[in-house]
Amino acid sequence: MRTALVIGTGLIGTSAALALAGRGVTVHLRDHDPARARTAAALGAGTDAEPEGPVDLVIVAVPPAHVAGTLAEAIGKGLGRGYLDVASVKGGPKRELQELGLDLTAYIGTHPMSGKERSGPLAATADLFEGRPWVLTPTRDTDTEVLNLALELVALCRAVPVVMDADAHDRAVALVSHTPQLVSSMVAARLESADETAVRLCGQGIRDVTRIAASDPRMWVEILSANPGPVADVLAGVAADLDETVRALRSLQSGDDAERREGASGVEDVLRRGNAGRARVPGKHGAAPTPYETVAVLISDQPGELARIFADAGRAGVNIEDVRIEHATGQQAGLVQLMVEPSAAPVLGASLKERGWALRSS
Repeated sequence: MRTALVIGTGLIGTSAALALAGRGVTVHLRDHDPARARTAAALGAGTDAEPEGPVDLVIVAVPPAHVAGTLAEAIGKGLGRGYLDVASVKGGPKRELQELGLDLTAYIGTHPMSGKERSGPLAATADLFEGRPWVLTPTRDTDTEVLNLALELVALCRAVPVVMDADAHDRAVALVSHTPQLVSSMVAARLESADETAVRLCGQGIRDVTRIAASDPRMWVEILSANPGPVADVLAGVAADLDETVRALRSLQSGDDAERREGASGVEDVLRRGNAGRARVPGKHGAAPTPYETVAVLISDQPGELARIFADAGRAGVNIEDVRIEHATGQQAGLVQLMVEPSAAPVLGASLKERGWALRSS
């Protein structure tokens, strides 16, 4: 691939353009708002000048509701040898294109499974897709050359290709992406009118649960509008669990021992099923999840402190698998939780103590 046209210079489009431009591809940028295309170009994602002729690959990075129309126009004008979109919903756009009667041999639907709470070109990074799954949904009509162009794009963005049926993809993202967004927003909405004293008690747990609730509502309305049925199906299951859990909790308030035991059993059931589901979430590099030990270190909120911890961990010969930071309320301090292989935890703890770090039991 030597040339590409990215239509839509938001987070995903600009990130793909940055990755391609950084690997020697000539990238042309287009957006319904020319200022966004100019911003992306200024960031090094390519040029907002129109290509002189057909490019190798046209990448459509617009909201799901506009994918079919944008692709139809691009295909009609012969803008490229191959065409793909990166929308988070695949079944609807495919059916809309089929209804338009277009020749779809030069098109493939795709979806990079990566994003941020922030949107727009200024949030884009060239490494946004590195190591992340990138779903491809070819059909029997998809030309082999177009599939190869899509695979080349995925490789240049250093993502991991995953081939799926379009409707199966939509059911999958309803479960692992769209429903979590709504549930996170619902939990965060409880905080809007909460007493200030309660809000000040927020810890890492509520921050983890509500992190994605900071996402752009308008963008998510567009996404959910393109996949409402599968999301509603998953939420119906969540709602059933909620109803059962509410009943179990009410039973725990009962004065009857048998009813309390039944309530405790109901709560334990949903917690255990949650354990089982969480254990299925892929671990590092997509491998089976690995249990890590946590070494918790007290840290002051000063420049260079994190770098010192990581450097000292390196001197101990220990690889940090994951890290979390919990900030102390009302203090310029916090707790850094270093996740390491179980066998490495005692080594790291002893080494950090020797170097003057204060550890806390996790």
